[in-house]
Amino acid sequence: MAKKKGKSISFDAMVKFFMQYYNIPTRKDIDKLMAKMDRLEKLIKMSSTTGKGRRVAVGETAKGRAPTRRPVRTSSDMALDVIKRFKKGVGFSEIQTRTGFEEKKLRNIIFRLHKMGKVVRKSRGIYIAA
Repeated sequence: MAKKKGKSISFDAMVKFFMQYYNIPTRKDIDKLMAKMDRLEKLIKMSSTTGKGRRVAVGETAKGRAPTRRPVRTSSDMALDVIKRFKKGVGFSEIQTRTGFEEKKLRNIIFRLHKMGKVVRKSRGIYIAA
C-alpha cells in the first residue's frame, strides 16, 4: 500500500474553507451582529427619551403645562400684509424691500396668492389685495 505524500485535510478544515469561500456567517459572526443591534437599540431608546430629541405628548409641554402657541406667520402672510397696506396698489420692488425676500421667492409667493384669489394684478408689477 502506497502512502500519500503530503498532508491530509481534515473535515473541519474543509468545512471552514467552504464557509469562508461562500461567505457563510458563523455563529461568532451572528453573535457579533446581535451585540451591535442590542447597542443600537439601547442608543435609540436613550435618544428618544432624553436630550434635544425628547418628544413631548400633544397638548402638554416639558413642565406639564398646556402649550402657548403663537400663530405661525408664513411668508405669504407677510407679503399679503404689505399688499393690504396699500389700497391703490403696490409695486413689486416696494413689496420686496418691505419683506426682504429674494426676487424668486417673492414672485412665487405673489403667483400663489394670485392663484388663490387673495391678490389681484392691477397692472404689470402692481398688486392689490382682493
